[in-house]
Amino acid sequence: MLRRAALIHYHEIGLKGRNRAAFERRLAANLAAALGGEADGRVRRIASRLLVPVARPGRALEVARRAAAIPGVSYTGAAYLVGRAADEMERAALEAIAEAAPGASSFAMDARRSSTDYPESSMDMNVRIGRAVQQATGLRVDLQQPDVTVHVEVVQGDAYVYAGKVSGVGGLPVGTSGKVVALISAGIDSPVAAWRLMKRGAVVVGVHFSGVPHTDDLSERFAREIGGALERYGGLGRLYFVAFGDLQREISLQAPPDLRVLLYRRLMIRVAEALAEREGALALVTGESLGQVASQTLENIAAVDASAARPVLRPLIGMDKLEIIGDARAIGTYELSIQPHADCCTLFMPRTPATRARVEDLDAAEDALDTGRMVADALASVRHEDYACPAYRPPRRRRPGRSGPEQAGPDVEEV
Repeated sequence: MLRRAALIHYHEIGLKGRNRAAFERRLAANLAAALGGEADGRVRRIASRLLVPVARPGRALEVARRAAAIPGVSYTGAAYLVGRAADEMERAALEAIAEAAPGASSFAMDARRSSTDYPESSMDMNVRIGRAVQQATGLRVDLQQPDVTVHVEVVQGDAYVYAGKVSGVGGLPVGTSGKVVALISAGIDSPVAAWRLMKRGAVVVGVHFSGVPHTDDLSERFAREIGGALERYGGLGRLYFVAFGDLQREISLQAPPDLRVLLYRRLMIRVAEALAEREGALALVTGESLGQVASQTLENIAAVDASAARPVLRPLIGMDKLEIIGDARAIGTYELSIQPHADCCTLFMPRTPATRARVEDLDAAEDALDTGRMVADALASVRHEDYACPAYRPPRRRRPGRSGPEQAGPDVEEV
């Protein structure tokens, strides 16, 4: 039986200079963690590629698909590993077509050599292997729109042959760009924003604000499921849950109605920043898109940001709703996000929210609120759920554990 592996190609990492090896090691570690028992041994770096030996040859294509979801991967191939002998390459090409496109009627060849000591040119390999495939299968050659393309890469001492090519998400490996705290609702936008930061190499720590106790806990349950969907990308380390309903009610009773929503947002930012301080995160992330709702005008965004000490990143700011929905479908969160639920976004909403608030007006409204105590109340209610993220390191805290109220007190390493 031919040996199998997922051949991992990257793009942006290849543009790095002297520190490229650190990015490659991080991606290799993320792949090893994501694939678990599917990998037969260590992930290896080989000539600007990564190689994941597959434990069960029949699952090579599935392993390539799973690997393609990991940030930093440009594309993967469910490869057959053979030597440099001509007959081995030809046999592997036939196997690759049978696996990836059993009903194909046309094919193309894409053979390349990275090893300069291999005597046969890329063009000669294309002609030789293509002729063998045509004679064995009767498939016609179509260089414009083939049903399947056979890729052959001669690298160092081996050749890698595959037809099951899977496009990856691209970007940078999670763990190469620091840590951020993302406000994650159970809606469509914010999970996409969190995923986009994962693609840029950031470890994401989520915080979900629910309307509990003035709503049920459905939004928390859906947020957990969304966290599970995002877990497959290896970038979500933890998701915090904050019961926010009582604090919203307090604001609604004391603040001008038209400013309520923005005061809710400013309090969320302050709570998220307290968690960012605890986590060692350098920025916050939200799912806002310019002009999508009343709170997302430029004036309101600026008024909310005035309460933040850290940068507030908005990766969706220039996207429209259809583009965001497209991403949500692609990453597997859309169906979860459209389930009906009551959340804090619609709790104690005014009839006419401000669309062009001024910072000084919000500051004046907050003078009537005990924001320090409110942040402390929110943190006292915090619970969390952890997810598989090899680059995530939990904060130091008194009592270790998967979930439960956060504990105050002297710092002790979590285990």
